Amino acid sequence: MNTAFYLSWQCLVAGLLAIASLFFLPIAAVEPAYSAPATSMLVTALIVGLILIGCVVDAKFSSAAVKATALFLGAHIAVFLLFAEIASANGIARTPFYLLLAACWLLAWRCVTVLSSMHPANRTANALLRLLIPAIFGAWILIIWEAVTRGAGIPFILLPPPSAIGARIANSLPVLAADVNQTIFKAVIAGYVIGCGAGFVTAILADRVSFLRKGLLPIGNMVSALPIIGVAPIMVMWFGFDWQSKAAVVVIMTFFPMLVNTVAGLAASGHMERDLMRTYASNYWQTLVKLRLPAAAPFIFNALKINSTLALIGAIVAEFFGTPVVGMGFRISTEVGRMNIDMVWAEIAVAALAGSVFYGVIALVERAATFWHPSVRGGRA
Repeated sequence: MNTAFYLSWQCLVAGLLAIASLFFLPIAAVEPAYSAPATSMLVTALIVGLILIGCVVDAKFSSAAVKATALFLGAHIAVFLLFAEIASANGIARTPFYLLLAACWLLAWRCVTVLSSMHPANRTANALLRLLIPAIFGAWILIIWEAVTRGAGIPFILLPPPSAIGARIANSLPVLAADVNQTIFKAVIAGYVIGCGAGFVTAILADRVSFLRKGLLPIGNMVSALPIIGVAPIMVMWFGFDWQSKAAVVVIMTFFPMLVNTVAGLAASGHMERDLMRTYASNYWQTLVKLRLPAAAPFIFNALKINSTLALIGAIVAEFFGTPVVGMGFRISTEVGRMNIDMVWAEIAVAALAGSVFYGVIALVERAATFWHPSVRGGRA
């Protein structure tokens, strides 16, 4: 325990907000109007106490682990009790609710700041810490979203709370699984593999044949600017309503980013390295495999990561222009017409999760394949 007393500005403001909330009770507009039942007063006092305890521990203790634990527990237990106060109805929150919510958020902010300053020597603990920080940050986006929609009584059709979206996901797992299978495991994966593979092979040919490089790349820049809503209906007419037309759209969207990035990457190796390969009497293909492709690896993986999001967007948008009665784009367009906004947000959440997983897998493969690159070695340090 440290004898010094240092109060961060987050804790200072959080404490002031918590104390100020006591002057505007009750938290919710309960009956009788503007009264403060004993239970509500007790819960409010408990919330304020948790916030102040977190602030005091952060100011008085020197251990980062103790600080982070107290701040984490104080912020999240307090916000849980805060939600319990308005759980019975929407749109009943009053000024103290938002003051205490802001205080809890500041405590969570301070918690993330303390966690960011920690550098554990254990590799597993360090990896868990890197996951915990964005998890807290993301959780508070959902907490604030839930608090504002519930507390202010925002109409469900405009913005449903995360709890309603989560309930819809839990109750619609078979439908969501069928949509994911149709859109991602059929259209996105097939189009992504074909588009990226074709772009990579064409880049090798363009690097080898100057005619292709000078003639194809300008066309590629033009084609990459084509709007999806113009290409998708044509692909549906050419390849039908099933997943093949959506895969064709994905191929068009992923081909040229891979082509342009790979060509740029193949030109990234220095003249000295190429001269060294020539002194070893290496031919074009030996230089390509042993020097130029490794130098181009960061560019290639950059294209793969860009295409991972483009492919999902392209497939979903293409389903708006004709698809069987299954698919993420079909479900979004249909449920909007039925005013089932929670189902629309459920599809959006599943698509975002799938895209994040897809991107994360490619990023992990990149770190394993380009461990020698300065950017990767610098990130690990």
